[in-house]
Parts: sequence; C-alpha cells; structure tokens
Amino acid sequence: MSADAKENAELTMEEVLDTVRNRLSRIRTGKASPALLDGVKVEYYGAPTPLNQLATVAAPEPRLLTVKPFDRASIGEIEKAIQASNLGLNPASDGMMIRLAVPELTEERRKELSKHAREVGEDGKVSVRKVRQEANDLLKQEQKDGDITEDEHHKDRDAVQKLTDDYCTQVDAIVTAKQSEIMEL
Repeated sequence: MSADAKENAELTMEEVLDTVRNRLSRIRTGKASPALLDGVKVEYYGAPTPLNQLATVAAPEPRLLTVKPFDRASIGEIEKAIQASNLGLNPASDGMMIRLAVPELTEERRKELSKHAREVGEDGKVSVRKVRQEANDLLKQEQKDGDITEDEHHKDRDAVQKLTDDYCTQVDAIVTAKQSEIMEL
C-alpha cells in the first residue's frame, strides 16, 4: 500500500473521529456548555447565521448559559432561534443579554441521551469500517495491477486493520466518556 493511501485512510479516520466529537458535543448533559448552542442558526438580515458569529456564548455557572449579542437589535431573533432549536431551553432577556437556565435532566431523558450517544458512536465506527473497506479495495487493485506483492498486500491489510481497531477503540472511549457525563448527577 502506498504511503499516500495509508496516510489518506488515517486522515479520513481522524475526520470521522472529529465528526463524532462534534456530534457528541451537541448532546445536552446536565451541565451548561457553550457547545450546546453550536447548531443554532439565527435569521440575521435574511441569512441563517450561526449563533456563535452573532454573539458571545459563555457558561458562567454550571447550570447557566449567557448569550451576549454583538448587535443588540438581533436579540429577538436569537431568542426565537434558541426556542426553535428544540434544546429545551427557555431564553430570558434583559435587553442586553440572554440567560438560559439549563434544567436538570430526568433519569429517563438521561437514558435517551445516553442511547443517542451510543448511536452516534456506532455511526462513527461504521464510517471507520467503510474507510477500511475502501483502503482494502485499493490494496486489492494495487496487487491486481502488480504494484505490490501478495506479502505486501497481507502486511498492508493487517496495518489497515490495526488502524481501524485503534480508531474504533478511540470512538468507544469518547462515547463512554460522554455517556458517563450524561449520567452524572
């Protein structure tokens, strides 16, 4: 397997890992996290704009988020966008800043979120395995074309499998950490 192909597979698996981390950061836990609002888009002058480009989002307390808009005229639109995001947060505005109290999660909701985190992890592992399949197909083609020997094919295939196992283990570790964060009271 050419060094480029192996490096490409590893880079793609790293992107999968980043995607899993990103998706998990948007799952609400009992604690306030500015990442919770990363997916919120606000209608700003007719264009959907990410909230973090219109305001500073902070977590001054474990159960409180604050949103301080750069342009106070956009505060009403920001409130509407947060309510429409289905995060279960009720914005309270004083005209200068929006405060979002993060309610404590019920046991049932924690289990649902934990299950969702596990599904995100499974999606990530499926993506990693897909990258492995593509790398193995490339290896077969290289062997068929005479670019590598059968021994090199087996050695490279084993290296790709080891890489896949490493990334699947990392996905599991990230998901386990998120699940324990969700279940933490």
